[in-house]
Amino acid sequence: MTTTNRPIRRALVSVFHKEGIEVLAEAFIKAGTEVVSTGSTAKRLAELGVKVTEVSEVTGFPECLDGRVKTLDPHIHAGILADMTNEDHAAQLEKFGIKPFDLVVVNLYPFADTVRSGADEAATIEKIDIGGPSMVRGAAKNSATVAIITDPNDYALVAARIENGEGFSLEERRWLAGKAFAHTAAYDATINEWTAKHWPKPLTVEQPTAEDEPEVNETKFPAAFTRTWDRAHVLRYGENPHQQAALYLDPLNQDGFAHAEQLGGKPMSYNNYVDADAAWRAVWDFAPQIAVAVVKHNNPCGLAVGATVAEAHKKAHACDPMSAYGGVIAANSKVTMEMAESVRPIFTEVIVAPDYDADALELLQTKKKNLRILKVSEPPKSKTQFRQIDGGLLMQSTDLIDAPGDDPNAWKLVSGEPADEQTVKDLVFAWRAIRCVKSNAILIAHDQATVGIGMGQVNRVDSANLSVERANTLADGANRTKGAVAASDAFFPFADGAEILINAGVKAIVQPGGSIRDEEVFEAARKAGVTMYVTGTRHFFH
Repeated sequence: MTTTNRPIRRALVSVFHKEGIEVLAEAFIKAGTEVVSTGSTAKRLAELGVKVTEVSEVTGFPECLDGRVKTLDPHIHAGILADMTNEDHAAQLEKFGIKPFDLVVVNLYPFADTVRSGADEAATIEKIDIGGPSMVRGAAKNSATVAIITDPNDYALVAARIENGEGFSLEERRWLAGKAFAHTAAYDATINEWTAKHWPKPLTVEQPTAEDEPEVNETKFPAAFTRTWDRAHVLRYGENPHQQAALYLDPLNQDGFAHAEQLGGKPMSYNNYVDADAAWRAVWDFAPQIAVAVVKHNNPCGLAVGATVAEAHKKAHACDPMSAYGGVIAANSKVTMEMAESVRPIFTEVIVAPDYDADALELLQTKKKNLRILKVSEPPKSKTQFRQIDGGLLMQSTDLIDAPGDDPNAWKLVSGEPADEQTVKDLVFAWRAIRCVKSNAILIAHDQATVGIGMGQVNRVDSANLSVERANTLADGANRTKGAVAASDAFFPFADGAEILINAGVKAIVQPGGSIRDEEVFEAARKAGVTMYVTGTRHFFH
């Protein structure tokens, strides 16, 4: 059987990050491998005892333009790209006096690290590698005879193959080439992400669009959308045990919920991340007020603001204590000892906050060892959302409390007397809270806390019934809807949904309006003497 292995007799090494290069140096020395290298890499290999030929000796031309040009030369790239199984290629190399490479080891300028460091534009541009990706792609294309290494984790494998004289098989070289193409694709995507943000298309450039399409904002929705994500953690499983899952991070950003610092508890699961992220976003809808959310299955089962974080938590938990079992708690303020004591007896999967008092953290760590304790220093900042569909990707701007109708001063009174100051506070709270409830959504609130939530139903009547039922099923039998306020995430298509809330005793309702039967809904509220405002803004959440 014919072997496809090719011994590694000549190597080209040009790496920005020098970590682990000692492993290669030792193998090169033992095997007597001919090594060609650049600048600081050549210097480091020489320090380790490797006999190195500088690239400039091979090209006959010195490095220039502050290092921008050093490997961009036929003497280098012909040696990389020559398929030595092709007799014509081999003859041409001999004619031009060029020696082929069997191994290329390259890692690239740290573009993402430079962006994250806050460097200015000039410094960032200097870290856009040109020669490195060219060598990587050339070697990857020529996997027929060249092995390309871009991952330092592969250095030990390379060293072993150099020392035993076998080199890599064609199958292995193709595997390494695939990794290399993924590496350069991710590198270019990261650069594209940065340039799309910092160098958007000028507004003066005409943007042709189809007649039935709105004008495109190229900064938000570029014609070709490229992003790269780095795998950070492989999770135990996905939404269900038979599904696989992993967490990926944006290389240009080092903040956001995905970068939460875990201070205690078991590893995060897929569902933990989804629920905790929803809870984290929910509480920041109320900043600068202190807010706490209790979330289960990506829906709030309690949400409240309070004078202290402990008060907010007690009010949020009181909304639906049964559903809070096994839920996720998020706070937009430092967790105090008083709140930690309240959390202690409740089975909770995750708690996330900007910080923790030392005694509160110690209590949670020692008394609730399985509780996943997350610290996230920054509020949510993402202005774009993505959702995969089969064969495509949907993208939209994030739904924030920033639409014109979110300002209570813009609300239109369509029924009853103007609400008093406290009722307005509750209506504003309910309107903000409804944003994080799955549609169709109805929310009942009192004293700036949820008391009943109906979510995720296929009609608004069911959501209204559910919100009333949950508000009035506590063990003490209290009627929590009477004198409360209600919010609906979208208009009432008929009067029946609003009538359920009115009959349950709510005194004021806020809703978007816009139904062809709006007048019927308004009239139902007028007959009952219930205050009703319309916002003109919808907050669907699917």
